[in-house]
Amino acid sequence: MESSEGQSVEITQPRDERQAFKELSKVANELIIGQERLMERLVMALLCNGHLLVEGAPGLAKTTAIKVLAERIEGDFHRIQFTPDLLPADLTGTEIYRPREAVFEFQQGPIFHNMILADEVNRAPAKVQSAMLEAMGEHQVTVGRITYPMPKLFLVMATQNPIEQEGTYPLPEAQLDRFLMHISIGYPDAKAEQDILELARGQARDELGEKPEPTMLVTQEQVFEAQSQVLDLHMAPALQEYIVQLVLATREPGKWDAELAALVSYGASPRATIGLDRCARARAWLDGREFASPDDIHAVIHEVMRHRVLLSYQAEADGVTVDELVNRLLDLVPVP
Repeated sequence: MESSEGQSVEITQPRDERQAFKELSKVANELIIGQERLMERLVMALLCNGHLLVEGAPGLAKTTAIKVLAERIEGDFHRIQFTPDLLPADLTGTEIYRPREAVFEFQQGPIFHNMILADEVNRAPAKVQSAMLEAMGEHQVTVGRITYPMPKLFLVMATQNPIEQEGTYPLPEAQLDRFLMHISIGYPDAKAEQDILELARGQARDELGEKPEPTMLVTQEQVFEAQSQVLDLHMAPALQEYIVQLVLATREPGKWDAELAALVSYGASPRATIGLDRCARARAWLDGREFASPDDIHAVIHEVMRHRVLLSYQAEADGVTVDELVNRLLDLVPVP
């Protein structure tokens, strides 16, 4: 099989859901070099039926990552560029008057797609972010007096640029909490940069010819079946209690260390508990195991907590980050 990016990749027909997702991850990592963690988290979000917030400098393949994934999953993809002059109707759609029939007809907006890239989401005003919030949190959009359901397969990957802050509108806490994970990505290393150079040259050469359609690797039925298997994956009651204690520790850190109490303004919400449970199960499922372990929780807890814990002014003044706080709590809360 030859991908739309011009890379020749041998693909066998997936036998089951787990094999299908392994093939998907393999192909995606061959086309997106140096961002294996981002690709893994994208697949995990798909398995958890959640949404991602990705923060990184320009040119780190954030847009390409979700596009490569969407081209190989049954469904449609749309990129929405958020700008200060964007209106809610530009996102959700609007009602158009048909004079012949004397009726209003709803014209769906770009939000009604299976996979959405919300590029630079913090550049849109609050009323647009509010429309996005309803779609993400409730899988529905309300226009006028009518509510329209979203597609069953619905994934939003929103991006933020940490460099330029002028003309931006910080996302409200209610919307941040709707994201399953907050991922911060950095620059690739020297070896990956050389591989990117080779890949880009090959893609530029192949684009001079005819580009074939990418082969679909995962159907929507396989996605839904995989989501069901992730939910059914075994997690010991002691591990579930461990997740609860970790989340509770962000709300009352003083019980574990008196110094930590002055660093936290607000702890993580119950969505953090649910997200930590789902992501740990998804990681174990992708790893080919039938049970979750403490390592799965430790691997995803920073992305799940990063946007949900609000630090105090003292913590920000001292340069303490949420990741550092989580590391302290991992050292204090006993592992079962």
